[in-house]
Formats: sequence, C-alpha cells, structure tokens
Amino acid sequence: MRIGLAVGDVRGPSTLDAVVDQVRVAADAGFATAWSSQALGWDALTTIAVAGATVTDIAVGTAVVPVPQRHPMMLAGQALTVQAAVTGRLTLGVGAGIGAMVSGMFGLPTDRPVQRMREYLTVLGPLLRGESVDYRGETVTAVGAVTVPGSVPAPSVLVAAMGPRMVRLAGELADGTATWMTGPKALGEHIVPAITKAAANAGKPAPRVVAGLPVCVTDTADDVRARIAEQFALAAQVPEYRATLDREGVTGPEDVAVVGSETEVARALSRFHDAGVTEFMAAPYGTADEQNRTVDLLAELAR
Repeated sequence: MRIGLAVGDVRGPSTLDAVVDQVRVAADAGFATAWSSQALGWDALTTIAVAGATVTDIAVGTAVVPVPQRHPMMLAGQALTVQAAVTGRLTLGVGAGIGAMVSGMFGLPTDRPVQRMREYLTVLGPLLRGESVDYRGETVTAVGAVTVPGSVPAPSVLVAAMGPRMVRLAGELADGTATWMTGPKALGEHIVPAITKAAANAGKPAPRVVAGLPVCVTDTADDVRARIAEQFALAAQVPEYRATLDREGVTGPEDVAVVGSETEVARALSRFHDAGVTEFMAAPYGTADEQNRTVDLLAELAR
C-alpha cells in the first residue's frame, strides 16, 4: 500500500505558496501522490496544476472534483490542461458531490446520481483519450472533442464511491475509487470486493482503491477526536457518509479518523493495507506541530 499526502484546504486555510510547499515536502519525503480536494476555497485542478508544474517529482491528483457543476467537455479540457502542465502525472478523481450542497448551493438536480455518473463517465473517458463524442443521454448531451497537445497519456480516473451501485459503476467505467471518511471494515467487507469484481467482469485490470482520512499523531487523542467531530460534523449527517459510517459501525468521522501515538497510527494503517487499499491518502490534521509530527511518521512508513 502506497501512502499519499493531502494538501490544501483539507489541512486548513493555506496560501497558494503554502500549498506548493506542502507538495514539495511530500515529494522530498517520498510520498506517492499529492492529493488536492475540491471544497469551497482553492480550485483543486488549478491548484494541482500550479503545484505540480513547480514540483516535478511526485504524482498529483484530485480527490475529488464534484462533477454536477461541470459539463464533461469542460472538465475534460481542464483535466487535460493540467495533465499537460504536470507532464502526465495527474489522477483525476471525480464525484457526484454532496446532494444537499449540489441542490442547496447550485440549484442543480441530485436525483439518479448513479445514472448521472454513468452517463458522465461514458462521455468523459473518450474525451480524455482525445476521442470525439456524439452522446445524447437522459442527463448529459455532449458532441465534439477536446484537443490539448502534450496531455498524453490520458489521466487515470477514480470515482468517489461508497454505495454499492456507485462502487460497481466505478469498477466498470473508471480505474478505481477514492473514498473519504471510510474505515477499513467498510472497505474490506464491502467496497474492495465489489469494485474488484465489477472491474473483473468488465475485463479491466485490478482497480485502484485510494482511502482518504484525517490523520494525527498525538498524545492527546481524545482532544483531537473531539476537534475532528466538530470540524467534520457534516459527514455524520448527510446520507452519502452516514450510510458508510453505519457500515463501519461507528458514530461519526472522529471514529474512523486515524489518531493516536506513532505505534497506534502505524497499526491503524496496516488495517487499510489488509483491507485491500492500494493507496492511503493521509490528510494531516491539527496544529502545525501536530501536522509536522504526523508527516514525519507517515514519511517513515512511506519509505
């Protein structure tokens, strides 16, 4: 199991220079990938283009970019631009977004998320490979092609998938999945077997499974878990995460976050390896000192 490092907003407010520094630290420490998530601040793809063009010796990825606000032809053009900027090191993680935010903030429909994602991926894949599309589905219409010189190979595509139908879709039409706030039990008993079977049935290689969680090496675990519970309270409430937390048998995100001493954190990460995760995306959590201590341990484990 490889270990990647989350950068940017998920670790707290940061300037663009600070994000570039986080990517540089990740590269120097030997992490597999620097991952940028789309929240309500920095644009994930633009950020990763700037950082990845500056720091050239680490893979970069998004985990994830919500797609309802982005037509697939527009996202393909943006992703291929980033791929050219980072000389072929991009993994494009996409997701359906949190329904309450997609509808409440953007006024966009959230019904039939699996059908919408299926049609979206049906168009996105060929576009990323430089092919022309002529598709008129129930939720997506796309006609044309996107040409960005220097953007080969096509980026690997991961889908944020936790529910059974979305997991199967990710195995069928994408290269794997990227999860967030999902523990080793839900991964090992539900997600990994289902996506592996779906990929095999579709004649595809074994899927990538990227599992993302807050990580904090600390001597005050109870305090850190209380802070995580407050900061990520939304994850315990919305259906997209609530169902996965229930499969794990826990109350909230504080229960799946990886928190504890160096020994406890290392032991916890081994459970994700045993669950079949191919890359763990660690989001260092807490104060600057807590994050530095966390990165130091993760760098040791990554080596």
